[in-house]
Amino acid sequence: MTKTILITGSTDGIGLLTAKKLAAGGHKVLLHGRNVPKLESAAAEVGRDVETYTADLSDLAAVRKLAEQIRTKHANLDVLINNAGVLKAPQTVLENGQDIRFVVNTLAPYLLTELLLPIIPADGRVVNLSSAAQAPVNIRAMQGNVPLADMDAYAQSKLAITIWTREWGASLSDAPAMVAVNPGSLLASKMVKEGFGLAGNDMNIGADILIDAALGERFADASGAYFDNDSGVFSDPHAAALDKGHAADVMNTIRQLVNQTN
Repeated sequence: MTKTILITGSTDGIGLLTAKKLAAGGHKVLLHGRNVPKLESAAAEVGRDVETYTADLSDLAAVRKLAEQIRTKHANLDVLINNAGVLKAPQTVLENGQDIRFVVNTLAPYLLTELLLPIIPADGRVVNLSSAAQAPVNIRAMQGNVPLADMDAYAQSKLAITIWTREWGASLSDAPAMVAVNPGSLLASKMVKEGFGLAGNDMNIGADILIDAALGERFADASGAYFDNDSGVFSDPHAAALDKGHAADVMNTIRQLVNQTN
């Protein structure tokens, strides 16, 4: 059955490869990026009946507009793959003082999911990109009050998205499965090349597990779960995610920061 699938950050890397594979399988793919020429180029690569959406996910107001555009055009979205992510950036601190890694990697996908959830059916999926790099979240850093080094910010933002997937996903009933996935360490994406100076591993490893998470049966009843593709199994994330107090602090902070853009 043909599915309608939105992939954020799908102009290159794992997102683009996943889009190509899904489109080749006959699915309706909605591409997202923040650069119009790159989006047009990606759409040409994917081919078939794709749609493109432009939004800067470091701006939560733009995330709200993106959701509005999608909901205006689609009454049903089968799968949301929150793939977009940032490790390094020319300007890591935004005008509002927040770290771009927390905004793009954690807050934007939370808000986009919240706004699109009404059009995702109960048998749909929300697939969130986590990472093997996870670290306890410094709440004051998430609020923009403490500066962090690139890898620290990235690892904390990835634990934060894993926490909200776990907490929110486990609380849902008769709703889409919400899962966090580490697609594989050091895959050959632009982020890995720029961040670590490595050629990286085969990106098909990441694209294939995202497609499995989006469509595969083993993820259908796994809402709130974390899948580690390095080991190939569902597993516990970093121990800090299992700490109820820490998880509650992270969830409360996410909600507060997201609500500031209402």
